[in-house]
Amino acid sequence: MICHVVLFRLRADLGRADRDALVRAFEVALRDIPTVRGCRVGRRITFGAGYEVNTPAAEYAALIDFDDLGALQDYLAHPAHHDLGARFGASVDTALVYDYEVREAGGLRALLAEW
Repeated sequence: MICHVVLFRLRADLGRADRDALVRAFEVALRDIPTVRGCRVGRRITFGAGYEVNTPAAEYAALIDFDDLGALQDYLAHPAHHDLGARFGASVDTALVYDYEVREAGGLRALLAEW
């Protein structure tokens, strides 16, 4: 499985109408792009843990799952993603995007053996 990880911070001056347009574009992409297998979104929490890095760069996260690399590539090439990407680019102040091939937790040994 491939997990498309999007960490981002919205522009401080982003108005309600633009926020709503971003949400609509996201919803359309998730609905209309058939290779999306699942999606989770969240907002960063902090509670004083020693591993927390004091940076506002990633206030929000979107984790989008695909069966394989081809499915991710199909998602990225889809017109609904192009619309989302344009809206996203106009809406964020900072973003980091990473793609990971993920396995069940029991697969860590095999994953590390591949190094």
